[in-house]
Amino acid sequence: MEDAGRMTATLIVRDLHLTRGNRAILKGVNLDARAGEMVALMGRSGSGKTTILRVIAGLDTPDSGQVTVGKAGMVFQFHHLFEHLSALDNVTLAPRHVHGVATAEAQRCARGLLDQLGVGHRAGALPRELSGGEAQRVAIARALAVDPPLLLLDEPTASLDPARKNDLGDALRALAASGRALVMASHDDDFVRQHATRVVVLADGIVVEQGEPRTVLDHPQHAATRELLQMERTRHGVQ
Repeated sequence: MEDAGRMTATLIVRDLHLTRGNRAILKGVNLDARAGEMVALMGRSGSGKTTILRVIAGLDTPDSGQVTVGKAGMVFQFHHLFEHLSALDNVTLAPRHVHGVATAEAQRCARGLLDQLGVGHRAGALPRELSGGEAQRVAIARALAVDPPLLLLDEPTASLDPARKNDLGDALRALAASGRALVMASHDDDFVRQHATRVVVLADGIVVEQGEPRTVLDHPQHAATRELLQMERTRHGVQ
């Protein structure tokens, strides 16, 4: 029997619609995420993955529908770290200036997050001095600095080599195991198979298929899922 914490959804999205110009981006999306889950949104470019994350984060306003969520942190694909600030100062920025946390306490929490994510030794480095994987982890620490129950990630494995992808997957699974819900947009079906707890496939602004990643990705039932996987195999030179 599931405990009450896992049965209560951290995120509830219902009948989400969003149009840009003459193009309908989202056409009635429904989505849930619970504490301990890592939910992967997959689909071709333009299917609505990143738009859903932006709506959940409050960065885009839908035409209609409902999003029920508490505090959420977002990690962007290109990190968007402040180039003139150290890794530590990037992480302490929101707690100090938005939430009024004292500098010493904000730094203590930030160092703990950076240590947890394996980049504590890079606390004094500027973003240009960080590798892609290090910058990704600093961006995750920054998103976690206000202790959100929901973490949103846009293409977290972009530009990471296989070893760094695996390290990132382990770190994200640890965050989910600590009681957070994670929702990520991803093109990386291998990463999703290995690390996500659920995959949601989108096509033309709607959810067409979802379930346990290996089941959905190894035995796709919808034509859009099969086409997506074939595109990824072709892109990687696999027939």
